[in-house]
Amino acid sequence: MRVISFNTQGIEQATDKGLFTWLADQDADVICLQDLRAKEYQLDDDKYHLDGYYPYFFDAFEDGYSGVAIYTKHLPKAIMTGLGFELCDYEGRFIQADFENVSISSLLVPSGLKNDAAQAVKHQFMEHLLAHFKKTQRKRRDFIFCGTLNTAHRTTDISNWYVSQSISGFLPSERAWMEEVISELGYVDAFREVNKADRQYTWWPDYNRARKLNEGARLDYQLTTNNILDTINDGYIAKEQNFSEFAPLVIDYDIDL
Repeated sequence: MRVISFNTQGIEQATDKGLFTWLADQDADVICLQDLRAKEYQLDDDKYHLDGYYPYFFDAFEDGYSGVAIYTKHLPKAIMTGLGFELCDYEGRFIQADFENVSISSLLVPSGLKNDAAQAVKHQFMEHLLAHFKKTQRKRRDFIFCGTLNTAHRTTDISNWYVSQSISGFLPSERAWMEEVISELGYVDAFREVNKADRQYTWWPDYNRARKLNEGARLDYQLTTNNILDTINDGYIAKEQNFSEFAPLVIDYDIDL
C-alpha cells in the first residue's frame, strides 16, 4: 500500500502546477491532501479528479481557507470528518477513511507563525489532538495519521536549528509535544523508520533560494500506531516536485486494504 501526503497551499494553484498529472503516475492507494483553500463544490472540474479514485472532502466553513481531502482507490467502510472540537471542525482540518485493516486520516495543524495569538490557537489545537491520540490507542485497530503538523521534531529536522528554537514550529513546548506523541505514547514516525539522514525537509519558505539551498523544515508526517511499524517498507520526500512550498511525502506499507 502506498500513501501520499501533501500540503497543497491551495489545491487550485497546485493543480495548475501539475499536481494531479504527477499523482496519476504514482500508483498510490491513498492520497491525503491538506490546506485545499477551496470547497468541494468548487472542484467539479475533471482536472481535480483522478481516474479510479474515490474522493472525499472536509471543507472549512470560511471560504478560501484550510480544508482537507482523501483520494482512495479502495472504497472505505466509513468516512469520519472532524474531531469534535471547533478549532478542528469549523476549519476543516481532519478527515479519516476507515478500511478493513487500518484507518487513514488527512490532518492539518494550524501554523503559529503569524503572531502570538496564532501560536496560542496552535497550542490549543495540539492539546485537543493529543487527547485524540491517547483515545485512539484504546481502539482495536491500526491508524495512520497523515499531514502537516507544522512542527519539526528534532534538530536534524530543521535547518539553523539553534536560532529556530524561538520560532513557531520548533519551540521547546512543540518539540516536547512531539516527543510525548512518539516516545511516550509510542506512535511511529514512518519516514524516520526508513530514512535517518539529516536535512530531510518537507517545507521551505516562500522563496526559491531556500529550496535550492535546502534551508527548511520537516513539518509533514505519517504517524502510525505501533503495530504498523514492521509493515513500513520504504519512503521518500518528493523534493523535486514544486507544487507549493511543501513537498509530497510518500510511504510504502506492507498492508492490504
